[in-house]
Amino acid sequence: MFLFLYTAHSKWTDHARFLKGLSRVSFIAGFALYISWLVPAAEVLISILLIIPQTYKWGLYGFTGLMTLFTGYIISMVLWAKKLPCHCGGAIEKLSWPQHIWFNLAFIAIAVFALWLSKSKINN
Repeated sequence: MFLFLYTAHSKWTDHARFLKGLSRVSFIAGFALYISWLVPAAEVLISILLIIPQTYKWGLYGFTGLMTLFTGYIISMVLWAKKLPCHCGGAIEKLSWPQHIWFNLAFIAIAVFALWLSKSKINN
């Protein structure tokens, strides 16, 4: 939850920089304006879902999905992009690309484990 709130805040407070970074990526440049607003909004929405006990499971699914999407994006950038701009927000931008992938995978694993725990709890 705090990860997404932190990165959403970074993207909104320096929106012009985030938008410029997205615009430099050829395969999403045409959608950069929409993505620049949609991504932080989704991060905040997912954070809210994680806070509310009745919706935390939806939040975990959303978190896992969005982090998987981000990880796929990073991997595609590493494989095919000539320049590798990072516009993730805040201190996360300081990570190397391999560190960033491992960072994301760790959070995905935590979310999947939390989903597994919630299913185990229901079954018991």
